[in-house]
Amino acid sequence: MSCRIPDHLSNARVCVCVCVCSRRGSLSCVSVGPTAWTCNLSLARSLSILSPPLPLTTKHITMTLGHTSGTSPPRPLLLFFSWLGAHPGAAAKYFDAFLMRGMDVLLVQSGVMHFLWPRWGLDYGLELLEVLEAPELAGRPLLVYASSIGGYTFAQVLVHVADGHAKHATLPHRVVGHVYDSLVAGTLEHMATGLGRTLAPLLERIIKSTAMLYFWLFKASTADVYQRAIRVFANSPVMAPALFFSSEDDALCDGDVLDSIVAGWRRRGVAVYSRKWKVSKHAAHIRCHPEEYRHTLEAFLDSLPLSPPLLGTNVQ
Repeated sequence: MSCRIPDHLSNARVCVCVCVCSRRGSLSCVSVGPTAWTCNLSLARSLSILSPPLPLTTKHITMTLGHTSGTSPPRPLLLFFSWLGAHPGAAAKYFDAFLMRGMDVLLVQSGVMHFLWPRWGLDYGLELLEVLEAPELAGRPLLVYASSIGGYTFAQVLVHVADGHAKHATLPHRVVGHVYDSLVAGTLEHMATGLGRTLAPLLERIIKSTAMLYFWLFKASTADVYQRAIRVFANSPVMAPALFFSSEDDALCDGDVLDSIVAGWRRRGVAVYSRKWKVSKHAAHIRCHPEEYRHTLEAFLDSLPLSPPLLGTNVQ
């Protein structure tokens, strides 16, 4: 097991550790910029931890992820469920607003097989729960950010919570807020379309048709599992405030289905906020509408029980 800092982030003010183990391994961090971070968490493959920069006047220090010292409350942890195939460097563009509030970031990357064979996705969700229940993270408040199919990965986590295991019962109460950016919502056809556009846009139609046939042939192990995750998500045990980013021209999201989810959550007492554009790009609102995206996100974060920005934010 080893960790490395990608070349394009070598000058960043945060530590980026990418796990390259075959299954599970310990995560360790090295010094970047003004801060050094160390951590002995056992993380599953495709999980990475990022830690916030400190004020520029702070001297070089070493810290361990977990509870802060003294009487300070535990530092919040952002669970960032990335879109399919997201490179850590691309995902990192979203993190400034959270790192500047003193949060750590747990980057959760899903592989295509987590989606094509959802029982593996369920196993992955359980591994993530075990990480969050480890002593180093068990007391952390959580903020969820799910982009595109990352919402499905989070739904797989919620399935384990919905199963009623006592040890997972605290997770919904730890979540202080959740954000969904370009949620893939609708029929299996929407999922298949998203798969084609992500894997090979030039072969989108072929991949979509093949995926639909695959879903039909293995219905009990795919479609039925998807439907259960969708039902659990629609009746999510997480009651914290939520924010949805979406666009009317998103072929991967059925607007009526999304509106139904939002309406159902509001009827259950969840405070739901939304920002919808007529024209945008799936999982790229931050690039298409940077100012509106930034102001909406900052206003939402300001409404949550989180620390104000340490140094100001720079979401680009």
